[in-house]
Amino acid sequence: MINKDLGSAVHIVQMIIAKVLKSGGTAVDATAGNGNDTLFLAQTVGSEGRVYAFDIQEKALKTTRKLLERHNAARQVTLLNTGHEGLDKSVPVPVDAVVFNLGYLPGGDHALVTRPDTTIGALKSAIGLLRQGGRIGMVIYTGHPGGAEELYAVEQFTSGLEGSEFNVIKISYLNRSAQAPVIIVIEKAGAPHESQAATQNP
Repeated sequence: MINKDLGSAVHIVQMIIAKVLKSGGTAVDATAGNGNDTLFLAQTVGSEGRVYAFDIQEKALKTTRKLLERHNAARQVTLLNTGHEGLDKSVPVPVDAVVFNLGYLPGGDHALVTRPDTTIGALKSAIGLLRQGGRIGMVIYTGHPGGAEELYAVEQFTSGLEGSEFNVIKISYLNRSAQAPVIIVIEKAGAPHESQAATQNP
């Protein structure tokens, strides 16, 4: 897990996700990028769990695979070189957690960015796969062209989710520039699923 406390939006999301993702669980990294979230998810679910990681850039998946192999965590991860908007077609079971990092691949082509239409499609798919008590964590970067529009699209969509079925929160930095990353977390309301309850109450 990245250890930067509240100074890292990615770390905040990982802390929130860690509360609902246990050993043997199932998770999705909708934007594998350089593999840091994928590694976090893989280490959290352990060898008995499963992680599905998506990225349209082969370079990103190669970097992710090397990182996983270096930490002996590749066995429990399925890497998918495809867009995340159809993730429900590639993930066969309900999931405990989904992570998104929206923007461009650090160190990659800045012209290749996530876009509102495919992001909302992926978000709809992710919500459909989420178990009761499961969470979706999103870090949304707005400093690139189109970033603010993507944040707006996500805010519009998530604010329309039924309050009796989902809890949605937004976290932003008050003492940073307007282009600082924004966090949105979606939790499917209800009791944790059976395996989680068993883990929490042995």
